[in-house]
Amino acid sequence: MRIPNLGETELLVPLHDGVFEQPMWQTFLRRLRSVSGANGAMLAIRTEGARDDLLLAAGDMADTAGVLSSDMRDGRVYTLAELGPQSGGDARLMRLGSGHGMQAWLTIRREAPLDAEHSSLLAALAPHLRVALRVLATLEREKARASLSADAFSRMNFGWIAIDERCRIVDCDPQADRFLQRSGTLRRGPYDRLTPSSPEIDRQLTAFTRDCASEGRHRPRAFTLSRDPWIDVLVSPVRLESMAGDSKAVALVYLRGDRSSNADRCEQLGDLFDLTPAEARLAWSLAQGQSIAEASAQHGLTLETGRYYSKKIYAKTGARGQVDLVRNILTGVLALA
Repeated sequence: MRIPNLGETELLVPLHDGVFEQPMWQTFLRRLRSVSGANGAMLAIRTEGARDDLLLAAGDMADTAGVLSSDMRDGRVYTLAELGPQSGGDARLMRLGSGHGMQAWLTIRREAPLDAEHSSLLAALAPHLRVALRVLATLEREKARASLSADAFSRMNFGWIAIDERCRIVDCDPQADRFLQRSGTLRRGPYDRLTPSSPEIDRQLTAFTRDCASEGRHRPRAFTLSRDPWIDVLVSPVRLESMAGDSKAVALVYLRGDRSSNADRCEQLGDLFDLTPAEARLAWSLAQGQSIAEASAQHGLTLETGRYYSKKIYAKTGARGQVDLVRNILTGVLALA
């Protein structure tokens, strides 16, 4: 087994770890500058579709960024003189592509002339920098996907809260945190305790959480906090140790809160499926789990009229029955409105 020498450790560890720094790769660039005896070291990153390059530098790079070009051959180390007439100093420059819509230029600059050893140093770093760029490209891609998912969850007013055996909040996502700040039905109480406005639901949640802490094999349980607007939660024992970590979380509270009132939802249903106001009101009640008889009585309709309206609702929404209607309304695009 070959033990890496100090120079490799000094440069390669911060190179691979640099993607997690803020600003990125500052330790690597400072050490590269020191090892090479350069006045400055720079890493420029260009992402497909971005308006500007990301320039990361340590020390004096003068106007070196102005000579960077995509026409430079991938992996080849250039001298400053090869890229055009320059005034003052010397530099070694190398362009690398990640194969994921990203390319980078690694550069060192010194007032005194540089030699072949400096070129060899950049060339030796090339395969490691490629790996680091692939990591960055993957992180950026996952970050974009997560942003899209977060936007969808935000539109659906969906979030999660991790609680311990005493119902104290140990972690939550930003969406749930915003909900707790503005909602009266579920709030952050004294000592960070998750507190429903209903004393009965509070007692049930406390008992269920205590059971999760003692056994941890319970089936998830749902609680309806409000019906106008509709707000409900699903409480589930923590099944992933990585989710609990050192926080002692024993249960996850999945939160789904409607941002619109029932009146707003009826209006949106009418616009989306071309329902009359009466049909939209009945459709929304059916989507909340009421039977045709219950929904008809609630809206002052006879059972015969309710059945007649329900057939028109199914035809307009493309539902084959009430179960289909619930799915079309609660999990369809209306949830994003």
